Amino acid sequence: MSKPGFFSRLATLIKSNLNDLISRSEDPEKMLNQIVDDMTNQLGEAKKMVALSIADEKRLEKQTQQELEQAVGWEKRAMLAVKAGNDELAKEALARKKEHESTGEQFKDQWQKQKASVEQLKLALRALNSKIEEAKRKKNLLIARKKRAEAQKAIQETMGGLRNASAFETFDRMAGKIEQMEAEASAQAELNEEYSGDVLAHKFQQLEQTKGAEEDLLSLKRKMGLAPPEPEPAKARVEASANVATPGTSSALDAAEQEELARALAELEAEEQQTELRMKK
Repeated sequence: MSKPGFFSRLATLIKSNLNDLISRSEDPEKMLNQIVDDMTNQLGEAKKMVALSIADEKRLEKQTQQELEQAVGWEKRAMLAVKAGNDELAKEALARKKEHESTGEQFKDQWQKQKASVEQLKLALRALNSKIEEAKRKKNLLIARKKRAEAQKAIQETMGGLRNASAFETFDRMAGKIEQMEAEASAQAELNEEYSGDVLAHKFQQLEQTKGAEEDLLSLKRKMGLAPPEPEPAKARVEASANVATPGTSSALDAAEQEELARALAELEAEEQQTELRMKK
């Protein structure tokens, strides 16, 4: 078997398969997998052909040994004929010996050539196997790069979609709707409290919150030295009024509180009069 011719045909076959795949495949991953599969199949065929070459080499070796053994056997027969005094028979045996020796030398020459060719085929086969293994590793790297590129492309496309002005306009529009809903809900709650709750209690609650904040601020300023200290007589009047109980209340009210209470009662009476007028109409 001719090594250059065999591997030349193998290379041509692989090249033609690659060109065919490139012309009709658009998916790099599928194409790379198919290339490696084809190369692996061709490697299997190459192994079979090398195995046949090895078998031929073994057959030639065996035939060479057989011919040489035959030559030795005919030499023994010639010696036997000489001992028997039959020189003519001995000559015939020696002639047959030479024939087997000649054929054996021819087989030996072919065997040596075939053996050398087999060694070269084995080296070429190992090199081809190494190339295919390298191709497999490269295939895995290329596929990993392809998948990474696909992921990056998908991310960039997603980011490109987010950069679209219409997406952010939709977010702004939805935020405006939610703010409007919150404002309407707050207004409805305020109306419900205004017309269904205890108005007087609500006003007093607001008054207490405002007055308490002002007192806290004044106390802080006095503590920091930014406001004059509370006069002693006024402080005594406050403590005295706080300890004196009046009918209907738990403690006496100062002048400002009494004035605010009178104003709130007047507003309440005015609202009740307006309500009665509306009911009469």
